[in-house]
Amino acid sequence: MENKRGNISIITYVVLLGFGDLKEVGTALFSLFLSLYVVTLCGNLLLILAVQTSPYLHTPMYFFLCHLSCVDVGYTSSIAPQLLREVLAGGVTISFPACVVQLYAVGSLLTVECFLLAVMSYDRYLAICWPLRYSVLMDIRTCVKLAVGSWIGGFLFVGIVLILLSTLTFCGPNVIDNFFCDFFPLVKLSCTDTTMVETVVLTSSFLSLSPFLWTLLSYSCILSSTLRISSSTGRYRAFSTCSSHLIVVSVFYGTLFVVYMTPALETTLNLNKIFFTSLHSAHAPSQSFSL
Repeated sequence: MENKRGNISIITYVVLLGFGDLKEVGTALFSLFLSLYVVTLCGNLLLILAVQTSPYLHTPMYFFLCHLSCVDVGYTSSIAPQLLREVLAGGVTISFPACVVQLYAVGSLLTVECFLLAVMSYDRYLAICWPLRYSVLMDIRTCVKLAVGSWIGGFLFVGIVLILLSTLTFCGPNVIDNFFCDFFPLVKLSCTDTTMVETVVLTSSFLSLSPFLWTLLSYSCILSSTLRISSSTGRYRAFSTCSSHLIVVSVFYGTLFVVYMTPALETTLNLNKIFFTSLHSAHAPSQSFSL
């Protein structure tokens, strides 16, 4: 269905191709994705429950871990149910406003996760490099401010993308070769000049690397401080306190770089879909190592 604005037909729905027609493989893949989705939900929800019910876990690290689990539940649930439908049907049709809402939800939550991972690396830096002042520097008020700032910053940052999208006219084609509404595939549906919008978003993307750079800086300081510890037992204890977070950071940013930094060729498109799908199922097992 299309609405007409003057002589231009405006698209009102979007067709997501997903992984295409999988035929016999579809049922097996559906079972796999459903299992991963259930494990991700249960893992994150059990982690939140454990932290809330155990006084021993009422520490800054587990406070931020709860927020990270909430983010994972949110953006996994923004994509997984639709992905499961696509695997069975070989693609789905959704309204254009729903597509934009999904873009905003997924983009915002991923950005919040970037900020939270940077905050958690700063927390580990203070715990290892400034242990005597840690409880003062990372008190409950500071934790709340950092967590709230991460949520607000993530949703405001992606809100700029929505403002930019509102300046475009979308008149087709209305087919996206992906399993969710991502920014650049959606922009390709526009029949107006998108050069300025894409340039602004790319520039903003480089600015959004600041949480990643902060994470690298924090771990560089942690590594430097840990190597100065004389005993091997002390070095092991220092590394063990941040190992699970380092696993999550490596999986998260490694997947994002593979998906968004590789050329969008036909041979790599389905591979990128698989990599991005793995992003939504890798966090709960990694985070559970902390417990």
